[in-house]
Amino acid sequence: MRIPFQQMQAEFSRILLKLNFTPAKAEAIATIFAENSRDGVYTHGLNRFPVFVKFVKEGHVKPDAEPTAETGMGLVERWNGNYGPGMLNAKFCMDRAIQLAQQHGIGCVAIKDTNHWMRGGTYGWQAAEAGCIGICFTNTIANLPPWGGIEPRLGNNPLIIAVPRKGGDVVLDMAVSQYSFGKLQQYRSSGEPLPLPGGYDKAGKLSVNAAEIIESQRLLPVGFWKGSGLSLMLDLLVTVLSGGNSTARVSEKKAETGVSQVFICIKPNDDALTDNLIEQIMDYTKSSSLIDVDNPIRFPGEGTLKTRERNLKEGIPVDEVIWNKVLGL
Repeated sequence: MRIPFQQMQAEFSRILLKLNFTPAKAEAIATIFAENSRDGVYTHGLNRFPVFVKFVKEGHVKPDAEPTAETGMGLVERWNGNYGPGMLNAKFCMDRAIQLAQQHGIGCVAIKDTNHWMRGGTYGWQAAEAGCIGICFTNTIANLPPWGGIEPRLGNNPLIIAVPRKGGDVVLDMAVSQYSFGKLQQYRSSGEPLPLPGGYDKAGKLSVNAAEIIESQRLLPVGFWKGSGLSLMLDLLVTVLSGGNSTARVSEKKAETGVSQVFICIKPNDDALTDNLIEQIMDYTKSSSLIDVDNPIRFPGEGTLKTRERNLKEGIPVDEVIWNKVLGL
């Protein structure tokens, strides 16, 4: 079953208006959710929307909250999200980082007491489309064991790096686990095995069964101990720069709320040399012999652009159960 982008966006907006969001905020949030599904990130588009509605109804997300400035340290700004919608706070912070980069060459904006930003890649694309290199990351509730441990003590802290490119922006959007929690939920729902081990079962054995991994809460970090170290460092950075909650503090709450985030923008030279350097790297990477001729080498974001084009043309594929649930909200 496929749904046109505009129809999905309109349904999201209808529901958000009933939740006392202003028309402007409802449209902005609805657009981000619909664009996430349009780009193939269904776990943070339609599939996540009912959870967002639940968080609003429970008071974790405050519809009328706006970000407020706290301190400025040169090209680094610190803001308070006041528990407003995470995606709007994130979009605002990336806009501020873009403005600083356009004025000074670089800008960094940190925010505390905000909410889940949904797809982190949204803000990488935002920076790249503005002609800026974008780097952003967030902490989360503890859902990843540190290397050598059993209980979750680290966040599955996403890292996004985006570089503008005339032939299609290069945007890396990665969790620090082999599979994001949303992707595991998707595999659990479908009953399909993971292509590669994504964590451990309760017996401590590597598993391709998403349900077993979710039950054990032992996701596998990317690069094993390296992913564990990366998660820790990202939590340190967002907490220190924002003055907000660490993964430890976020995990003390009943729901994942009050997280901390950082948005960095750099303005590259807009000239032929920059373009040539980027293409040199792309061409060299793709010159490698293929393992499978039917699976070409792709740069980060290339698959997203193809999925976007197809879903705009044919409609966005949806889980009928979730879509009907949204229609009933």
